Amino acid sequence: MADAALRLTALAQELLGEPLPVRIRAWDGSESGPPGAPVLVIRNRRALRRLLWKPGELGLARAWVAGELDIEGDLYETLDLMAGLIWDRGAEAKDSVHPVRDPKLRAAAKGMLQLAGPWPPPPPPPEEVRRRTGALHTKRRDKEAISHHYDVGNDFYQLVLGPSMVYSCAYWEDDGTLEDAQRDKLDLVCRKLALKEGDRLLDVGCGWGSMAIHAAREYGARVTGVTLSTEQAAFARKRIAEEGLTDRIEIRVQDYRDVRDGPYDAISSIGMAEHVGSVRYREYADDVYALLKPGGRLLNHQIARRPEKDESAYHVDEFIDAYVFPDGELAPLGRTVATLEEAGFEARDVESLREHYALTLRRWVANLEKDWQRAVKMTSPGRARVWRLYMAASALSFEHNKIGVNQILAVRPADGGTARMPLRARDWKADATG
Repeated sequence: MADAALRLTALAQELLGEPLPVRIRAWDGSESGPPGAPVLVIRNRRALRRLLWKPGELGLARAWVAGELDIEGDLYETLDLMAGLIWDRGAEAKDSVHPVRDPKLRAAAKGMLQLAGPWPPPPPPPEEVRRRTGALHTKRRDKEAISHHYDVGNDFYQLVLGPSMVYSCAYWEDDGTLEDAQRDKLDLVCRKLALKEGDRLLDVGCGWGSMAIHAAREYGARVTGVTLSTEQAAFARKRIAEEGLTDRIEIRVQDYRDVRDGPYDAISSIGMAEHVGSVRYREYADDVYALLKPGGRLLNHQIARRPEKDESAYHVDEFIDAYVFPDGELAPLGRTVATLEEAGFEARDVESLREHYALTLRRWVANLEKDWQRAVKMTSPGRARVWRLYMAASALSFEHNKIGVNQILAVRPADGGTARMPLRARDWKADATG
């Protein structure tokens, strides 16, 4: 008799202390759970072994990436229903050092082990980052982390990001397209930096060259873009040649810590500083400060997390660290502003784009889902599943204010403290008399 789903829902309720909010379809074809709810499809009982071995997010992620776990119904609704249930309970299980003493819980755990099948769990999917060695955020380790995330194929990124090839939060009007919103974001950055003909711009983490091209083509800037991704650099150079801008833009495969040809009039850092890490962030702030001329502007566009009551309790998201951004770290907005000021910058403006990033991510997910089979062929089924889960879960995190994204405009003051900013700064026009 096929009854795995019924047994699963009963055992899960015993372990969690409340009913599962989703319906279960098990590997034997059985179903159980609330009618009309999204369906969590467990294609293979190996998924249970992964979850029992790594309770919470990482165990679920491994089963998802391996294709042993799937969702029928609205992905966002399902993730919302499960967040705070599986994830939070998984964190409790991970942090607990006490054995399970309640006889009912012990019996439920034993039943789940029996249902999961032979131990041990299978190895992690090949898309998972293997064991890393050496100190955090050395140049070698950072290059490896960047390669894992960005060198998965330019064609794949084109499918997800669309023609703009901008991999950061767009700037939306009510009824605009993704391409319009990304163009408007690039233009917003250029205006905040007060770029003008002949200005030297350093674009740190230049991606596929979109910011460099916009600044050179629309504002006449001379741009140096640096990236650690060889695939990004090759793609950016090809685009720049097609635009006829090779005399205005140079793309380097180079660590920002090795840039020595300042001073620059302006620096843009869009979606790059999340890779820097807390142990290196003051060094990053010092380096970009030193590369700016007095009166020069920095536009730092960066994802932020909510502050913890006890900051020592912060830990990097396991799924993101293992599958998406190895060694990536998020900091609260206040800490980022403080570190930039400690390096000598004057923070002149902070703009939150949190809701804009949720809209952007939902559009990227829609692009991926629309061309799913082509995306799978370009990478692997597991990699495509990583991206779908990561972007959908991130959209919800932005919507629920668990994370945010901010543009910080900072100035390296000139002699006497002059910032060379207009009195009404949000006009974003250069003040030549400052």
